[in-house]
Amino acid sequence: MIKVKYGDKISLIILSLIILMSIIQIIFIFFMSFSNGWVWPDIIPKKLSFEAWKYVLLNINSLNVIFISLKIALIVVIINLIVAIPAADAIARYDFKYKNIIEFLLIMPIVIPPIISTMGIHKTFIRMNLTESIWGVVLVHIIPTLPYMIRAIKISFENFGFEWEHQCQMLGANKLNTFINVKIYFLLPGIIAGSTLTILISFSQYITTILIGGGQIQTLSTSMVPYINSGEKTIGCVYAIIFAFICLTALGIMEYYLKRYYDSL
Repeated sequence: MIKVKYGDKISLIILSLIILMSIIQIIFIFFMSFSNGWVWPDIIPKKLSFEAWKYVLLNINSLNVIFISLKIALIVVIINLIVAIPAADAIARYDFKYKNIIEFLLIMPIVIPPIISTMGIHKTFIRMNLTESIWGVVLVHIIPTLPYMIRAIKISFENFGFEWEHQCQMLGANKLNTFINVKIYFLLPGIIAGSTLTILISFSQYITTILIGGGQIQTLSTSMVPYINSGEKTIGCVYAIIFAFICLTALGIMEYYLKRYYDSL
C-alpha cells in the first residue's frame, strides 16, 4: 500500500480547491448566460432565457467580432513565426557578441506591462496612421506574444543541434529541402506551443486593443468586458463562454498534435 506523505496531502488539497473554484466559476458563468434576472440570494436563476445567446449568435456584428479576433490572432501567429524562427535559431545554436543582452531584450515585453509600451507606441502609430486599423492592432499584439514564440521555438532548436543538418547536406539536400523536410519536423512542438500561446495572449489583449484600435476594431475581449461591467452581464457571459471555448479548442489542438508527434518518435 502506497503511503501519501503529509506534503503531498497538502498539495492535493490545494489542487482540489483550485479545481473546485474553477468548476464553480464555469457553472456560474454558464447559468448566468441563460438567466433572466438572477439576483441575490437566489442559488439558481428563477427564469431561464435564450435571449443573450440569440443576441450574440444571430447578430452579424457579434459574428464579425469573432471573425476579426481569429483573423488578428492568425496574422500575429504568421508574423511571429517568420520573425521567431530565425531569431530562435540564432540564439539557440550560435555564439555571437552581446548574445545575452539581445536575448534579454527579446524577452523584455514579458516583464514590462503591455500598457506601458503601448502608451509610447500609440503616439508613433498616430503619426503612421496605424491607429484604428487591424494592422495597428496586429503589430501591438506582436509585442507581448513574440517572446513566447521565440522561447518555445528556441527550445526545439536546442534539441535539434547541427547534426541532422550536416547529414542532410552530406546526402545532397539543399537548405530549402532540409528546412521543409527535416528542420520543421524537429521544430513542430515549439511551433505548436508558441502558436497556441500567441492565440491565447492575442485573444486576451484588452487595453492594447482599445488604445490602438480606438474602439473601431472590436475583438472578443473588447466586446466582452463592457457588457460584464454594465447591467448586461448575461451577454458578457455568452462572450466569455465563446472566448473560453476558442481558447480550450486551441489548447486541445495543441495537445492532440503534440501527442501524435511524440507517439511517432
